[in-house]
Amino acid sequence: MRSLRIGSMRVDLVSEIPALAFDKSWLFANVTDEVIAENRSWLDHRYIEPETGRFILSHHSYLVRAPRWTAIVDTCCGNHKKRPRVPAWNDLDQPYLDNMRALGVAPEEIDFVMCTHLHVDHVGWNTRLVDGRWVPTFPNARYLMGRAEYRHFEAAHNAAPKSPVNHGSFADSVLPVVAAGLAELVETDHRLFSDRDAALRFAPAPGHTAGNMQIHLNGGHDHAVMSGDVIHHPIQCAAPWLSNAADVDPAAAIATRLALLEELADTPSYLLTGHFPAPTAGRVVRHGETYRFRFED
Repeated sequence: MRSLRIGSMRVDLVSEIPALAFDKSWLFANVTDEVIAENRSWLDHRYIEPETGRFILSHHSYLVRAPRWTAIVDTCCGNHKKRPRVPAWNDLDQPYLDNMRALGVAPEEIDFVMCTHLHVDHVGWNTRLVDGRWVPTFPNARYLMGRAEYRHFEAAHNAAPKSPVNHGSFADSVLPVVAAGLAELVETDHRLFSDRDAALRFAPAPGHTAGNMQIHLNGGHDHAVMSGDVIHHPIQCAAPWLSNAADVDPAAAIATRLALLEELADTPSYLLTGHFPAPTAGRVVRHGETYRFRFED
């Protein structure tokens, strides 16, 4: 993804896993071969494997730099974390921090870590392994997490401490941040900055998790939405009713997705999702009674 300018903010992509193929029914239990076939004309091999029909996702963060602050949004899977149920996420050794440094930012320079939700593939780099302990990767940052989201998973963890919540990520990627005093629990409509050229706010995005959120950037006349997992794959623009297996409330997730697509359709606003492969950024356009995604090459 090329750098984007939203007012006085610069947005860059920090890659962890550029392309990872998932079985179509694992990602969307209600997908059909007919839906895939109908959308192959605009979703090429970068997004759907030609031979298998598997969906290709990216795992990445967004680095946001404003004149007064620097933030990272959603921190992927993380290195050296045991995730045996999903081998593609298990015990990774990825150059994520090197990719961030190549953009000119060191972990110590991050002021805010923003979590749209607390699933395993969105919190991994919250911590890193140092001398056998999980410690915050961004030691000078405030980690913003949804209050309802955190309390939901905290309750699950406390009810069964030996059972790994979110593949174990709550214990190794969330609780160490809380123990370090760096976590800040926020409401789903939390407004962090209101500067005319660098405004940032959370917005509720119910359905995927108990306290799912998306993030809006506004600068002057520019606007972008970082939607987390409201939309996993561009095929959901054409078929918004495709439900991810991890959605806790599929009906609410569909309603949230439709509302976002309708809000952005045929506008200059950017949609920055949690998993679209390169070139990742783009805009929503109407296509008959549904939508498509126009990538920014």
